[in-house]
Amino acid sequence: MSQSDADEAITRAHHEEWARVVAALTRHFGDLDVAEEAAAEAFAIAVQRWPSDGVPPNPGAWLTTTANRRAIDRIRREKKRGEKQQEAQMSYYYEPPEPPEPLGAIEDERLRLIFTCCHPALALQTRVALTLRMVGGLTVAEIARAFLVQESTVGQRITRAKAKIKAARIPYRLPSAEDLPGRVGGVLTVLYLVFNEGYLATGPDSDPVRHDLTTEAIRLTRLLRSLRPEDGEVAGLLALMLLTDARRTARISASGELVTLGEQDRASWDPALIAEGHALVRERLAASAAGQAAGRYQILAAINAVHTSARQAQTTDWSQVVALYDQLLRIDPSPIVALNRAIAVAELDGPEVALAAVDRLGGELAGYHAYHATRADLLRRLERREQAREAYDSAIALAGNTAETAFLTRRRDQLGWGRDQLGWGADQPPAAL
Repeated sequence: MSQSDADEAITRAHHEEWARVVAALTRHFGDLDVAEEAAAEAFAIAVQRWPSDGVPPNPGAWLTTTANRRAIDRIRREKKRGEKQQEAQMSYYYEPPEPPEPLGAIEDERLRLIFTCCHPALALQTRVALTLRMVGGLTVAEIARAFLVQESTVGQRITRAKAKIKAARIPYRLPSAEDLPGRVGGVLTVLYLVFNEGYLATGPDSDPVRHDLTTEAIRLTRLLRSLRPEDGEVAGLLALMLLTDARRTARISASGELVTLGEQDRASWDPALIAEGHALVRERLAASAAGQAAGRYQILAAINAVHTSARQAQTTDWSQVVALYDQLLRIDPSPIVALNRAIAVAELDGPEVALAAVDRLGGELAGYHAYHATRADLLRRLERREQAREAYDSAIALAGNTAETAFLTRRRDQLGWGRDQLGWGADQPPAAL
């Protein structure tokens, strides 16, 4: 087998099997540290062996078996358990089991792992970081970019979270029916961030779009909806993901560049995903009319429903988009929501009005690439080319997605070639953080 074929197989296995391996080891050993380290060692062994030995017929089983053996070696080496408990574990795991077949929605191992990582005993940001690492398989660097914080901060959060789970004996199971309502919000945040990382992947070596992460986020959100069919925010998040994912084939050009929302071939959008997303939005609108207040994800889904209802970018109902962002700001007054609202205002009231709103956010969003990209486009449309060039440079320096960097670079290099009418409008999940 060639090195490139082996590398491709290992990358695919990491995307598809990381969460399964970690979840299986967590169930068996009850220790996230052991699970994560053993899983990482199994993949490291695969990097060494697969190029010469070939990819095993069942990569997930091979990785799980290898990780089980490494976990046992670690327990034996570090002698963390008492002799009797250790003997019992050694006997039980003498023949490492094959990965279990996929179970029903309620019993999905990865969903259990998410709820364990999202336990309310942990701070919300810690829950998200831990789950992105343990379930999503994201690196500390990728998580740090998602949170706009230092890598060391994320690393410390994950380390402390695992220690707290162990010390508090937080169980690896789905919460009871009584506890479930209070646990869902943190899980939704995790799933949305996993989806966002797949939809606009960070890192210079990452694929621009990681379909494995978006698919996994949608799958787990569907599972959560089966647990909470009456929860409006679960339905809203699923609708948001579906309507966003429906555009994915149109988002990256053949040359690997990001395609803005206004320039996408709308005929290539997935009609089945759009129909399903619209149905969920209508369901939630009916509930709102009956007196149930709409939450953050329901409003974001409604915004995406407006975009995907327009046959052409020019027929988008921007007044409705702005009104929905006004509603969202009342319950989530974050600077990123305000930035996305300003992008819509640019289409409704013009770039000068929008630029004034964007400039007020500079203190809070100075390290966020989309802030500089939005400013660059507005300045470009106002024909303030030198300022636009500086803003593009800042956006390019901060952008972590290869397709987005290519898009921003071309826009910067085309300054002076004419004025764009469609604006920035990059196809990103709005209010991502």
